Formats: sequence, C-alpha cells, structure tokens
Amino acid sequence: MPIAADLPLPAPPALEHSERVALAVRAAIAANDGWIPFERYMELALHAPGLGYYSAGATKLGAAGDFTTAPEMTPLFGAALAVQVDAILRATPGREIVELGAGSGRLARDLLAALAERDALPSRYAILELSPELALRQRATLQALPGHLHARVEWLSTLPAAIDGAIVANEVLDAIPVHLVARRGGRYFERGVAEDERRGTLAWADRPAPDWLAACARARFPEAIDYQSELNPAAEGLVEELGRILVHGAALFVDYGFGAAEYYHPQRDQGTLVCHYRHRVHHDPFRWPGLSDITAHVDFSAVAAAGERAGLAVAGFAAQAPFLLGCGVLERLAAIGAPESPAYLQAASAVQKLLSPAEMGELFKVLALARTAGIDWPGFAVVDHRHRL
Repeated sequence: MPIAADLPLPAPPALEHSERVALAVRAAIAANDGWIPFERYMELALHAPGLGYYSAGATKLGAAGDFTTAPEMTPLFGAALAVQVDAILRATPGREIVELGAGSGRLARDLLAALAERDALPSRYAILELSPELALRQRATLQALPGHLHARVEWLSTLPAAIDGAIVANEVLDAIPVHLVARRGGRYFERGVAEDERRGTLAWADRPAPDWLAACARARFPEAIDYQSELNPAAEGLVEELGRILVHGAALFVDYGFGAAEYYHPQRDQGTLVCHYRHRVHHDPFRWPGLSDITAHVDFSAVAAAGERAGLAVAGFAAQAPFLLGCGVLERLAAIGAPESPAYLQAASAVQKLLSPAEMGELFKVLALARTAGIDWPGFAVVDHRHRL
C-alpha cells in the first residue's frame, strides 16, 4: 500500500460526517478537563455509535474502500484456513466456530463452503459483530449460502458464556484502540489529544503516564533511548477473556505484527501506528476523523502471554505464508483449472500476494492458542516460530 504524500479529498457528505465525529471528540475532550488519552480518541474515531469508522456506513473493504483483507482477495484463503479449523473441530465435542469481527462475511462464507466440502461442518457458526452496519453486510453476503449452511450461522452481541470449538479472529486485534507512550529523558508520558483553540484543530498533548502504564512501557521498551510505541491492554484483556470461556478447542489469530523483540526493536522508535484511506497509508490520525482506519501492529508476545495467563497453551506461531502452505493453499490453487485459464490466473495473482514476503506473506502472522491437547496442526508443519515470542 503506497504511503501518501497527499490524500484524495473526500466528498462533501463525507467531510460533513467527519466534522460530526470531530465534534464528538471535542465534547469528550471538554468533558475530561481538556484532554483525552489517544486510546479514547481512537475508540471514538473507530467505534463511536453511528459515527466511528467501523460504525458508520462507508465501504471499508475491497477496491471501493480503504484497505483489502485476505478474504476479500480470494476464497482460497478461507479454503486453506478451513484445513486447520477442521483439525480443531475434530478434537472438540461441541464443534462450534466463533468468529470475531467478521468484516464483509466473506471469510465465514468461504470457511463454511470449504468445511462442507470436507464433510466437516460446525454445529454452529457464531459471529460476534459489534458494528450494526457490518452485521448487515455480513447477512447480505451469507444470504447467498445454501440453506443448510446458512441455517448454521447466528450473530452474537456479546461473548458467549462458553466456547467449545474454534475461535477465528482475522485482523481483529489491530483495530482495538491502543495507548501511546513516549519516553523522553527517562520519563514516561501518555500521548493524548487536546483542542488547539488558536487553530481550531485537534492536536497532540502529552501528560505523565499513570504508574501502571509507565511500568508496562518500562518492561517492554528498549533501554537508554528516547522511544515511542503502543501498548494494548484491551487486546490482551480480550484474549484472556477468550481463554477463560474456551472450554475445548483453540483460537486462531491472524494479523500483522511481530514478537516483542521485533516489535520493540530500538530502531522502531516511533511505533507502528498508521492510518489507511483509499488504499493509501498516512500518519495523521487527526485528519478527517472517522474517514480513515487507524491501526497498530500486534505484539504477538503479549497476546501469547495473555492466553497463557488464562490457561491456554501456545500451540503454534508462524508467518502467514508457511501457514497457508502447510494448509494446502497451492494444492487448492492447482485444482482451479488449467494454468492459462483466466480463473487460475486471477487466483494465482491473489495467492501470490498472500504468500509473498513483500506483500502479506511475512508481515502477517498466525498464532494458535489451545485449550485442548492432541490437535493436529498442519498450519505449523512447514514452520513453527514459537521461539520468537
């Protein structure tokens, strides 16, 4: 995705919507003595009901949106992932799938279709979706499924009391609001947002970090240099909660990120926070709030540790490319037809992006956290990099 020197101007209705988001942010700032932590700003910009990026009606995914996820590129991603999900379901009595944040619904569609081919359908496919707008899109996508598959799909508004099967989270953790912490001269500051009244804009404003946040940064940041990065206790809390309710089975997290040593590398001294708008990357989260996705990479070491605190075992960790290869993505590609056929060429182009180190193959990782022993792990048969966590 190109880094934008400038961005295409939004249409007037989009600009009006962004101003409504900015007004909500300003109201939150005024109600909190003139300052909110960046984590609160990110929450409002992404998830404020009816206003935030994921809550309002604009297209997010695909060519007409701001970014593209693997399921939007090709159904072969879901078909390969189904091989690992099948192995998890076979080891669990409940055989249910719970997908967190199902996007357009394409991954659910492709997983169900591939599992049906394998005679490995789940007892139910539950989607936890907090965005009413995205839930409507998912319903439209999944309406096209055959009746016996569609009947297994249901939507949840909260996590269930127990999960017996497979949890799937594709590009979910990166959208959870993060705390930004900066260390300057040995002191720790939480980055936040205030209103620049002279300019009439939102602006960065820092305050001394609370003790708990400073302690967390101190434990993870490299020593003896000024440094800025993200911490995501909310994502870690979600993983711990999933661990508490997962009675049998395993959770699969697919996202872009690193283990802690790479995430908090001394040379990555400005963190990983970026914004996506119209398939361009930019670094100004205050530009047109509500119109850009705001995201940070995932610290998979912290996610793994959260799972372990909840009693889960780290069953595997690998880059996306070897994971998909282990799950037979090239065999699925070969089955499409003749290599010179248009269908094959289109699918091959998408698979190349999923596997290429220059695209998604290396930056994206797959982490498996398991409650149940004895699960087969084809996705980690090529490579297992748990030692990097």
